[in-house]
This record gives sequence, structure tokens and C-alpha cells, in this order.
Amino acid sequence: MAQSPDQSQAAATQPAFVLRGATVVSADSAPQRLDILCEQGKITALMAPETIVAEHVAVRRIDGLHVFPGLIDAHVHFGFGEKITEYSTETAHAALGGFSTILAFFLNNESYSDVYDREQGYAQSRAYVDYGFHFSTAGEAHLKELESYVTKYGVTSFKYFMNFKGEEGRYLGLDGTDDGYFYDLLRSAAQIGGLTVVCHTENIEIVNRLRNAQLVHGIDNLKQWEAVKPAITEAENCIRAMFMAEKLGATIYIPHMSSEMGIDEARRWKTRYGRIFVETCPHYLTHTSDMDLGSMGKANPPFRSAADRDALWAALADGTVDVVASDHVPRKRATKEKSFWLASQGFPGTATILPVLLDEGYHKRGLSLQRICSLVASKPAHIFNIDDRKGSVRVGGDADLTLVDLQKERVVDSAELGSYSDYSIYDGWKFRGWAVETILRGQTIMRDHKLVGQAGYGAYLRRDARPQAR
Repeated sequence: MAQSPDQSQAAATQPAFVLRGATVVSADSAPQRLDILCEQGKITALMAPETIVAEHVAVRRIDGLHVFPGLIDAHVHFGFGEKITEYSTETAHAALGGFSTILAFFLNNESYSDVYDREQGYAQSRAYVDYGFHFSTAGEAHLKELESYVTKYGVTSFKYFMNFKGEEGRYLGLDGTDDGYFYDLLRSAAQIGGLTVVCHTENIEIVNRLRNAQLVHGIDNLKQWEAVKPAITEAENCIRAMFMAEKLGATIYIPHMSSEMGIDEARRWKTRYGRIFVETCPHYLTHTSDMDLGSMGKANPPFRSAADRDALWAALADGTVDVVASDHVPRKRATKEKSFWLASQGFPGTATILPVLLDEGYHKRGLSLQRICSLVASKPAHIFNIDDRKGSVRVGGDADLTLVDLQKERVVDSAELGSYSDYSIYDGWKFRGWAVETILRGQTIMRDHKLVGQAGYGAYLRRDARPQAR
């Protein structure tokens, strides 16, 4: 992990403390009462309750709370807010939701050497939480430089948009790619080893045909938007991506899974090839296409039916879905309040992931705390090569801890969530179960829904390429 001297010194000088009276949540064992000793930004002991500690160790009682590993949002986007300040606002937003780590996507046609330096210039003095990068591959230069991105910048995950064929990506200044490019990307990733290819699965040829037919009639509601991008356009590309990954020996990660059809294919394929990981987003667990949200509900993939939503909850419970991440986009409300064709896609979302999983999952559907811990901590840490320091409450790991009140009820108010964005699709919703404190490398950065950390304390997470077991 690459930290500046100031960041390393700040972590090393964190005072020693012990957390007492809480229940520790793990992905691989039942919650249990433990005392957690933290020194110099690391967890140095997990002890039986009320174990005597040295006099210099501060004792903090947090009776009644649950302690999760610091939460990880593996799917965040920068570049859609106020460029100079968005590392401040969006990492503050993450901290307010109990997240101590985010992984952000960048999509460029240019070499990522320039992108990396530019983004670090924005981030290093502003980030409240630890952060890492995913690079999207969109041109021949990216394929040629792929291995250098690993060795120079510690980036081990690369996104490919299966829908950006022909002219589809021109509005973003991207060259069109094809299956040959995708083949070479998967083959190169497998040869380098330890890399994950993030595959946006969308059959754009079918979408274009349906979209062109609908242009005559226009779009007035979310069901019509879903009909332009039906589940088969997601599921068919999932099958192709999984098949190619298997044949080439690559590891793939399918983001923002939205449909029962897609999840059924992933479940079947994962029984025959173990290097497939699946993500969904909180909005697909709560919102459906029959809601009267107009263009405010525009997303890609679109909201789907209640049956699709319920299938995703079942996939969280049985392990088919590996990660829940936000696909956070910090745009303003004004970019959504347009016609369907012109409205922007996506929403802000990091700070509301945990309350969705606790209220809709744990309290209402019986989703276990262990599974929630896996979905937002241990599994993203494992997939994206940061589990040597993040994702679990263990001796030697970073003292990243999220303190949770399972019974706390709170109404979502986007004005209190810290993002550059000025709305939430959950505004006015009441959730039971919230993070009440976020600790990053031994330092409290959020307490009682207030930001108390320091801008610039967040550190860049350099990652090593190493194979991910299933």
C-alpha cells in the first residue's frame, strides 16, 4: 500500500485503544463478543470480553453496537461532480455511510499514466477514506500498457464495456471496440495473472434495434425504459463473457446485475468455472420499473420487476451475488429532470448501501449479518486484492472498523449525506440499521452521522496482482 509520509506517520501515531462491549461481525463465523485492541492504526489483538489491558490503552465502551470490518464500496465513479472538490465530497459521503474504502472507475481514451497523475493530484490532499482505482480499457494503447498499469500504479482491475461497439462510445470520445478486442483483453489479463476484468454486459445490437423502434413513440415511464433494455440483453452478454473467460482462464467480475435471467445464468456457470464474481447494486434490491419516478429513476441497467428484485435477494442469500456496491454517480438532480432520452443515468448511493441491506435484508428478509459482512467487506477485499489489510476484523489488519446500531431508525435526507449530488432515490425512506461510527486505520472519521475526519488522511491503495481463489 502506497501512503505519503504524512499519512504513514498519522496512522503510526494513532493512540492505542480498546473497544469493549460490542459484537464483532465476521463473514465466516457467527457474531461474537470480543474486545478489539488497536495500536498504531492496526488491530493488534482480539481478546475475551473485559480482558485487562495496559494502562496507556484508552478503553472505549460501545455496548450494544455491532462492529463490522470497515466497509468497502467497490463501484464508485468520479468525474461527474465538481472536479476539484469531488474527492472531498464523495469520500465524505462514503465515510458518513460507514465506508472506509472506495474503488473508483475511470473511463478514458488516453493513456492512464496521465489520468493516474491527475487524479492523485486531486485526491491526495482531499480524500477522507482510503481509495483505489479501476481503469476502463477502451483503446489499443490500453492493451499495450496493461501490464505497466499493474507494475507502476498497482491497478489490478480493468473494466470493459461490451456495449461500446461501433459508434456507441463516441459520445464519450471512445474508439469502438469488438469481440476481438475483448478476447485480447481477457487473454492478456490471464497471461499477466492476478487481474480481474470487470465486464459491463449489454447486447447493444438488440438495445439499438429496440431503442430505434421506440424513438417514434417516445418514453414516458420506467417500464418503457426497461423494455428498451430487456433482461435478455444483460443475460446473453453474461453467457458470452463467462464462456470466453473460462476458455481463456481469465477472472471476470460482472457489475450491476439486475435481472433474474442474468443471475440464473451466472449461478449455473459458477458451478463449472470458479473465477466468476457477481455484483448487484442497492437500487435493484429496492426499486422496480412500476414505480412512478419518471426520469429520476433512469439507470443502466434499468429497474426491473418485483420478481427480478426478489431473485436478487435470493442470490444474495445463497452466495451467487458476491458483492453489493453502489455504482455511485454524484450528478445533480437537474441532470435527471429531463426527458428520458436526455436524462442522465445512475444515482448517488454509497451512504445508503448499509441501511438498505440491514433494513430490507437483515430485518425484513432474514439475511444474515455474516452474508452482509461478506457482501460489503470481505468479498470485495478478496476480489480486488486488498484483503491483506482490509475486509476483516483480524490481527495485523488495518484498524478499519464500522460501528453499527442495528436498531437505529433514521429517515434518509440527502442534505445530510455529504455528496455533491443534491438528491437520493431514498429521500424520505425510513431505514432501521445504520452505521454510527467509521474508523479508518485507528482514526474516527465519522461519529453520530457527522464527519470528524481530516481531508487527506485517506490513502491510495496500491494492489499486487495475485490470483483470487474462488
